[in-house]
Amino acid sequence: QVQLVESGGGLVQAGGSLRLSCAASGRTFSSYAMGWFRQAPGKEREAVAAITWNGGSSNYADSVKGRFTISRDNTKNTVYLQMNRLKPEDTALYYCARARTGSYSFGAPATWDSWGQGTQVTVSS
Repeated sequence: QVQLVESGGGLVQAGGSLRLSCAASGRTFSSYAMGWFRQAPGKEREAVAAITWNGGSSNYADSVKGRFTISRDNTKNTVYLQMNRLKPEDTALYYCARARTGSYSFGAPATWDSWGQGTQVTVSS
């Protein structure tokens, strides 16, 4: 069973930036697509960004396009989420997830089978 550990969350003012990291255990990280999700209090979990096994393709939620960038370093078993121009509505618990295969169906829950514990991002106005 893979372990996913997120880090990099925190409190930031609106307009600021954060970079989240998700470190995965195991030797097969490069075989799987990875994604970032978030859940705000009282709201459902939503897909934020996803990236294929080799980083060749990525997708974003409309609400973060142009502001967030997902990337991965397969030599470090780590996926990143660079978040720029943060807004108060970006406040949420952010999770990373591993897909069942090297690709994904963005936003489809069945795509993802392993989850981290999350890192809190709070954006003040």
